[in-house]
Amino acid sequence: MNPLARELNEVISRGNPAIEAMLSQVGRQLFFPKGILSQSAEAKEKAHRINATIGIAKEAGHTMCFGSVMDNLQGIRASQSLTYAPSFGLPGLRQRWRDDLYVKNPSLVGQTVSLPVVTCGITHAISIFADVWLDPGDVVLLPDMMWGNYNMIMNVRGGARLSHYALFNERGGFNLEAFEAAVTREAQANPKITVLLNCPQNPTGYTISAAEGDAIAAILTRIAEKGTHVMVVLDDAYFGLFYEKETLKESLFARLCGRHRNLLAIKLDGGTKEYFIWGLRIGFITYGLQCNGDAAPLYEALEKKTAGCVRGNISNASHLSQTLLLHAMEDPRIAMEKQEKFDILKGRALKVKAVLADDKYNAAWDVYPFNSGYFMCLKLKTVEAEPLRVHLLEKYGVGLIALGKHDLRVAFSCIEADQVQELFDTVLQGIADLTGGQLG
Repeated sequence: MNPLARELNEVISRGNPAIEAMLSQVGRQLFFPKGILSQSAEAKEKAHRINATIGIAKEAGHTMCFGSVMDNLQGIRASQSLTYAPSFGLPGLRQRWRDDLYVKNPSLVGQTVSLPVVTCGITHAISIFADVWLDPGDVVLLPDMMWGNYNMIMNVRGGARLSHYALFNERGGFNLEAFEAAVTREAQANPKITVLLNCPQNPTGYTISAAEGDAIAAILTRIAEKGTHVMVVLDDAYFGLFYEKETLKESLFARLCGRHRNLLAIKLDGGTKEYFIWGLRIGFITYGLQCNGDAAPLYEALEKKTAGCVRGNISNASHLSQTLLLHAMEDPRIAMEKQEKFDILKGRALKVKAVLADDKYNAAWDVYPFNSGYFMCLKLKTVEAEPLRVHLLEKYGVGLIALGKHDLRVAFSCIEADQVQELFDTVLQGIADLTGGQLG
């Protein structure tokens, strides 16, 4: 093992040995290299005459670039866009993102969390999490309705075992009973478990209520108190898009930080949906935990391991993308712009609810609970999802996503409010086509 990795492991163990025990075999061996990176950093500070360390091209003291590129980046210097960013991410962006976490999650006040490490989108954040914390055969608990890429990242590529529970109960809420049973079962069979929660959820568009959030936190704390190492991953990709009063308006991360020494909370979020910058690919990984004494050295060690994983994976996320996001976050217009787009999306969600309240659809499908995010799902009663999807696409030019045998996902985020009625009426007509007019 590299001495730097051993040193980080010792720092983590001193702060909380349970956290060190949760690391994967790869995670134990990860470190942030000194070598060229540290020498370049030293030279940047002290090489006032000649600096021949940086792996970029320069001329006349400035970053070498093409006018054909820079002409499209008005107001942004080449040094802020074309050069390599640190593997940790831009310091200013990391600090600003953490500052905003406390604003968006009031329950975090009084808790200490790590500086976020920047990733190339939240999908990349999930992949980095898997490398640092999951070994083949480790168990990850997920609801039966989930984003399919979790399987590709953690099971297919990482070899983890996915264990499922029913997402909804018969009352139309989060199935706490099924969740607790699944967590308890896996905790009895495994020294370490990972629980991944996604709110607002893809594909259903469901966010837990404050009461459900409190219950989930209590269940996970009880499991940790019994000696199981519990990692809770919060995929908060759609954070902030909460449309109903009862939904929890902050991340469950805030309720889990510092709850127990055996519980590690890992927040995955990003500018992707919060700032409508999907293709800029900027995500963050933030840690929250309980520590013996000063948590700063422990968090710094985790940040170094995480950044080392980024370094060994993609080197660093886009400097230009990070600069654009940081500039947007500092722009005085941003709060008004975010509210404007939120109101549009909320209006579409409420329109979907109003349209689907019509009894004429009852024989064709049930509506899964939804209150947030981009999506909602139908549970078809008389036809299978894939044949209906193909029929709607080929005959009516309507595109939807088939999930499993009977579930159909609708992304109301990308349709106008005045298209909602037409959409569901067309789906109903498609079902009638396939059933010879018999909906029930």
